[in-house]
Amino acid sequence: MNSELRDLYQDIILDHNKNPKNFRRMENATLHAEGHNPLCGDKLELFLRVENEIIVDVSFEGEGCAISKASASLMTTFLNGKSLSEAMAVFDGFQKLVTVESEGDADFESMGKLAVFAGVREYPSRIKCAILAWHTFKSALDSGGNESTISTE
Repeated sequence: MNSELRDLYQDIILDHNKNPKNFRRMENATLHAEGHNPLCGDKLELFLRVENEIIVDVSFEGEGCAISKASASLMTTFLNGKSLSEAMAVFDGFQKLVTVESEGDADFESMGKLAVFAGVREYPSRIKCAILAWHTFKSALDSGGNESTISTE
């Protein structure tokens, strides 16, 4: 990771940790899931309101490390307004971004600010922190409206 991307990574992580976006309990959610990363102690609840296959609102609550909270914050911002199929494509892209070496800048361009999380590849123990919110999101979709809980063990 070049120093410019590393600085951006640190700035974005710190900003979204201190000032998380969409950090609230949603009362009228159509999907809900809980996620837990026992390695780090991260816990979050994710709330989604989906109408006509479009994510019209998404929020989260919880506590955890800066990477986990920032990832959830950026995820909710990025997924709001996306169709479920678009959201799953972003899920797949994010998963690859944090676990597989990139083949150039194309991955970074398509992921927007989420690209800063490519830096967690350098810290394998932190990957689970970055993907917790994303796997909780997928669990919420897979549950079809039933309560679900996932763990990154």
